[in-house]
Amino acid sequence: MRWNLKSKPEKEKVQALQNALQVDEIIATLLVQRGIETFEQAKTFFRPTLQDLHNPYLMKDMDKAVSRIEKAIANNENILVFGDYDVDGTTAVSLVSSYLRSFYPNVATYIPDRYNEGYGISYLGIDYAEDNDVHLIIALDCGIKSIDHVNYAKAKNIDFIICDHHRPGDILPDAIAVLDPKREDCSYPYDELCGCGVGFKLIQALAENRNQTIQDLLPYLDLVATAIAADIVPITGENRVLAKFGLEVINTNPRPGIKALIQNVKKKVLTITDVVFIVAPRINAAGRVKHGNEAVALLTEYNLEQAEQFASEIEQHNSDRKELDKQITKEALLQIEENNEQNRFSTVVYQENWHKGVIGIVASRLVEKYYRPTIVFTKSGEKLAASARSVKDFDVYNALEACAEHLEQFGGHMYAAGMTLKEENYENFKNAFENEVKKTIHPDLLIPEISVDLEMNFSDLDEKFMRILKQFEPFGPENMTPVFLSKNIIDSGYAKTLGNDAEHLKAFVKQNNSPNFNAIGFGLGAKIDVVKNRNPFEAVYVLEENEWNGTVSLQLQLRDVRVNKSKK
Repeated sequence: MRWNLKSKPEKEKVQALQNALQVDEIIATLLVQRGIETFEQAKTFFRPTLQDLHNPYLMKDMDKAVSRIEKAIANNENILVFGDYDVDGTTAVSLVSSYLRSFYPNVATYIPDRYNEGYGISYLGIDYAEDNDVHLIIALDCGIKSIDHVNYAKAKNIDFIICDHHRPGDILPDAIAVLDPKREDCSYPYDELCGCGVGFKLIQALAENRNQTIQDLLPYLDLVATAIAADIVPITGENRVLAKFGLEVINTNPRPGIKALIQNVKKKVLTITDVVFIVAPRINAAGRVKHGNEAVALLTEYNLEQAEQFASEIEQHNSDRKELDKQITKEALLQIEENNEQNRFSTVVYQENWHKGVIGIVASRLVEKYYRPTIVFTKSGEKLAASARSVKDFDVYNALEACAEHLEQFGGHMYAAGMTLKEENYENFKNAFENEVKKTIHPDLLIPEISVDLEMNFSDLDEKFMRILKQFEPFGPENMTPVFLSKNIIDSGYAKTLGNDAEHLKAFVKQNNSPNFNAIGFGLGAKIDVVKNRNPFEAVYVLEENEWNGTVSLQLQLRDVRVNKSKK
């Protein structure tokens, strides 16, 4: 594990912000590290408002999209809201369809079958639209590369509005409107929206056109916050505003579907992390194990009793998903060992009967084990389909682009992608991908890194500091929970391991004459020797509040520990 201590920002900038905000140097430093350098920027960061959201009409083609939807409504046309089967897609479909249905009845939804149709817009979906007399499809979280599909629909007199956030290719589909802030010719001020975020901009523009205010759209923000959390987009700018207000809705007045998913959670207030680990996997499980339609049914259900029924079915899918994920990960790890591939630059594995719905999760598990770009393939119809996951700072999408000659199709982001290929091209692709990664990855990127914000003294860790730190939430990419480094730490003699396999580490620590802090290190049980016998050690950790028997105290959640360098 590499510890990478961020360089201290310019003293003058920190000093200026300190004076402007009347905060101490540590807080000012953490803010400047996050690109917040002025009073105005800090105000937007700490006190985001819905007024900070951009005008939706700044997005290219927004006027065309709104005008085509209004025309469909005026002509009493059937509208089909189409989206991907993951959390971003199903929340986006639920968002746009439930908004449209609030004033227009002729709206249907369509989620492609992960197994029969695969990712994105499908010919089956377009045929379904034709069979049901649909002349307008709104595609969400997909479609930016669906040139042939859109042409196929056009020949059937079906128009498309595409709302996507993936990187476009050289040619855009011939749709009525293509809403994608990553378009080269789109000057929208923020291009890190998720698919559901782009869907929200569409309903924001429609609402404006119908003399509604942003307040009328608040009830939809629980869906947007869930998608932002699940899709791992930066929690900056507009995403931060949407996530913050969406979390408020989740914690105060969520839609029945989300309420049904979280009602057994013991916590009083859910954070974005809770949404990532509790809400998102359950919504995802429907599309992974059964069908994404079940997630849309749950998220658009307004009767709590019915929503609870849907939620319990999805809970079962989630349990099945966990079992599958565990079994396939075991088989994939065995395959790597049998092929003597432990020391490669990439992981590419394939077995024809692996469940397509969990290969993305399995890829993430393999990254945790071997920490290198990873692709997991399974059989899908006549072809092989795969999910790719990357490591920090390595662009897997670019690596796939370099191997495109072996692929049928691919799409995605820097850190996650999907693809299909012909079975006979598997070995050639596997070799090409390994060579591309070997050629382009910096060796440091193959060692997991902990990015550390600041070195801290325990004397600075108090309730007041924690109160301000909590205002940095919601945390996520580009606004991560601050990680601190402290040296010369000593355990008070209580260090022990926890868990069935002694995998966790628990200690009671102090530094010089500071108060003692509880410290917990998940997965750090093997490092007990670094900590015990009052040996001085160094730790990287995040500061958190621990509630026990009604008492709240500060606790260090250890990320890693090592022998104290200055005491060697």
